[in-house]
Amino acid sequence: MNSIFYDDLIALKDEKHQLFTAKLIPNIKIENIIGIKSKNLKNLAKTLYKTRKEDTFLFINNLPHKYFEEYILHIEFLNKIKDIDVLITEIEKLLPHIDNWAVCDSGTYDLIGKNHSKVLPYIKKWLNSKESYTIRYALVLLLSFYLDDFFTQTILEITLKVKSNDYYVNIALAWFYSYALIKKYEATLPIILNKKLDKWVHNKTISKAIESNRVSIDTKTFLKSLRIK
Repeated sequence: MNSIFYDDLIALKDEKHQLFTAKLIPNIKIENIIGIKSKNLKNLAKTLYKTRKEDTFLFINNLPHKYFEEYILHIEFLNKIKDIDVLITEIEKLLPHIDNWAVCDSGTYDLIGKNHSKVLPYIKKWLNSKESYTIRYALVLLLSFYLDDFFTQTILEITLKVKSNDYYVNIALAWFYSYALIKKYEATLPIILNKKLDKWVHNKTISKAIESNRVSIDTKTFLKSLRIK
C-alpha cells in the first residue's frame, strides 16, 4: 500500500535524478528511488507541514517506508519538532529502518545542537549498537555538534571504542577523526601517534585531514609521515 503522500511525491519524479541518486547510493534498489531533487523535496515538506499537518503525524508513524524520498521527507518533518524528548523518541523509532548513508547523514536536526548535554547519553548508546547506520548516525552527530564549543576529551574516548568491518561506519570514523584533527589538533594527535585506530581508518583519517585548507602545509607533511604502511 502506498503512503499517504505517494501522489505528491510521484508528481515530482525526475528520471534523470533517479539515475543520479541510484549511483550515489548503490546499496539500495533503483525501484526504491523516485528521483526528486532536494530543493523540490524540501519545498514539498514545508507545504505539507503547513497545509496537512495532521497527515504528517500519520506519515511518520507509518514505518517502514518504501522509498528513499519518503525517509528524507520523514526527516524534514522531524526537523519541525520543538521538543527534544519527542525528537529523541522519534529518532529511535526511525534508526532501525535506515539502510543507507544519505538518509543517515540527513538527520542532523537543529534541535540536537541546542540540547547537546541531553542527547550525548543517547549518542553513547547508539555507538554501542549492532546496526551500522545507527553507529554512523551517532558519529555524524558527534562530528556536527561536538567538535566545537561542546568538545571534551570524552568525545574522543567514546569513539575509540567503535570497531567495525562495515565500510560506512569506518568512513564515518575517518571523517570524524579528520575533523577532530582539523578542529582539535592537540587533543586528537596522540590517537594518530599512538596508532589507536584500525589501519584503514588511521590512513583514511590522515588522507581526509590533509585535504583541508585549514591544515598548514607543515602539518600536512607531518601527518603524511604518520601513515601506516
